[in-house]
Amino acid sequence: MSVVKINAIKVNEGRGSELEARFAARAKEVETMPGFEGFELLRPIEGENRYFVYTRWESEEAFKAWVKSDAFKKGHRQASDDNGATPVAHGSELLAFEVVQKVETGI
Repeated sequence: MSVVKINAIKVNEGRGSELEARFAARAKEVETMPGFEGFELLRPIEGENRYFVYTRWESEEAFKAWVKSDAFKKGHRQASDDNGATPVAHGSELLAFEVVQKVETGI
């Protein structure tokens, strides 16, 4: 079964829409990686200020290859904005899981 990685990103107050735009701008990069199966960016609704980046991979090796890729390094730089503002996020935690059961609707 698949391997799931969830990156819990602590987003600075009022910067969520900017984080979303950054992910949208580089969405195609992860899709071309061998072993990539899926991606979701989850926006917090209430009681939480972290965004969750959910990715699914065919294997741990496929995920590790993504992390070592130039596309990953480019997209995950913790750089400030062009105008010198603070970074969008101020920390993250990577969670890892193996899929043991999966149900889909086929839509």
